[in-house]
Amino acid sequence: MLAESPLATLYLDLLEQTLTGAILQDTGVLPAFLSTTVVASVGYDRERRSKGRDWPTHAHTMIGLERLRSLRHLVAEVLENGTSGDLLEAGVWRGGASIYMRALLAAHGVNDRRVWVVDSFAGLPPPNEKDFPADRGDRLHEIGYLAVPLEEVKQNFQKYGMLDSQVEFVSGWFKDTLPTIPVSQLAILRLDGDMYESTTQCLRSLYGRVSIGGFVIIDDFGLPPCRQAVEDFREQNGIVDPLIDIDGMAVFWQRAGP
Repeated sequence: MLAESPLATLYLDLLEQTLTGAILQDTGVLPAFLSTTVVASVGYDRERRSKGRDWPTHAHTMIGLERLRSLRHLVAEVLENGTSGDLLEAGVWRGGASIYMRALLAAHGVNDRRVWVVDSFAGLPPPNEKDFPADRGDRLHEIGYLAVPLEEVKQNFQKYGMLDSQVEFVSGWFKDTLPTIPVSQLAILRLDGDMYESTTQCLRSLYGRVSIGGFVIIDDFGLPPCRQAVEDFREQNGIVDPLIDIDGMAVFWQRAGP
């Protein structure tokens, strides 16, 4: 793995603690997938926050420390190996993981790659049950907690000094924006769309742009609709690259061939 300077290590360690809210033990709420709201505060639990099993009240990412640390290692690997392409996250919430990817580039002095921040910035879409029956009954679109406006995400980037020309924002539903997004190559493709439809749309539009040696990260593989979308896409496209578990929820694979 690409070596970090001692100062970079201190910076990135601190950033992980800050982005997840662990440093201030930011209280969390549990996802309420069967309701239109989130449940009351469940306080701060170190293990829950480490594995991204709650939604922080104030912090800027809900993916947890283990997924952030995995992202750190994967970015370092593509940089060390010279794998071509930018870094893209589809489904960003408050922007924390994308902020971290930009900070990783900064920590390694990389100025020739961009971070693409892709979201509706209006929450999740209602399920299209006709075309994507695996999403039948999904109510995530009713949870306002998941809808974070573009300007708020940009402000969060600014708070960390990461809002610059190496960051590109793409606003809109994936079905509308991803087919024509002006990205030629990706070294990191991070998907956090929860639903079958969102995951499928991302993979159909973007997988062909992932460089050989690049990584595909699926944040919500533990959710049945997302898992089914990934398994269907891999089967349909003959993808046999091993799936690597991160924390019992998220997985990744490294693209080894066409």
